[in-house]
Amino acid sequence: MTPESVIEIAQYAMRTVIFVAGPMLLAGMMVGLIISIFQAATQINEMTMTFVPKILTVFVVLIITLPWAISQLTGFASAMFARIANM
Repeated sequence: MTPESVIEIAQYAMRTVIFVAGPMLLAGMMVGLIISIFQAATQINEMTMTFVPKILTVFVVLIITLPWAISQLTGFASAMFARIANM
């Protein structure tokens, strides 16, 4: 195994992680930003006001993107098993 192939595998793994986790993280970040702006405008400083909507949003996005995420992870695992078989 050459250093280039190790770097390629690491890049593929990081890309897969970003693609799978990205939608949930972006949704949570957007909800947090919207709630922060609302809290700054109304001067309400309640911690559960940010925590609960973010968790619910991440959960909903997870449910929506779960089939796609599973296919991405399955494709990654298949590619890694194929690489191991070729060695």
